[in-house]
Amino acid sequence: MIIVRAEKRDLQNILDLQYLAYQSEARLFDSQDIPPLKQTLTDVEDEYQKGIILKALDEDKTIIGSVRAFCDNGTVYIGKLMVHPSKQGQGIGTRLLIEMEKQYPNQRYELFTSTRSEKNIALYQKLGYKSFAEEQVTEELRFVHMEKV
Repeated sequence: MIIVRAEKRDLQNILDLQYLAYQSEARLFDSQDIPPLKQTLTDVEDEYQKGIILKALDEDKTIIGSVRAFCDNGTVYIGKLMVHPSKQGQGIGTRLLIEMEKQYPNQRYELFTSTRSEKNIALYQKLGYKSFAEEQVTEELRFVHMEKV
């Protein structure tokens, strides 16, 4: 597996992966009405222009994972860390997150996930992220915001 910067031509494939990878999150809420499943290609193109999108490729050059980030006032905001469901649990998400941190060295890193996403929270904690705030998004959805300094 290799991790490299995504190119504009990769964005539709990354969005397709996002729709697939975030089905597990949707199941946590028994609803398809979660932000990653409502994103459009235009939204992803805007994020591409604003920051960095990394992709993880398998030996066949198929995109099996991705993560995005942008920097604002010394804080790197990391989002949409995803791995193909058949490839989860193999360290790909960990490698993507570490590689993104290398893109923006010596910064404060911030990300968020659902309070129900115990596997995500455990991964982030293992990599040194600590919870600093919670946000009620909807009656069902609550985010935990985590940082690494």
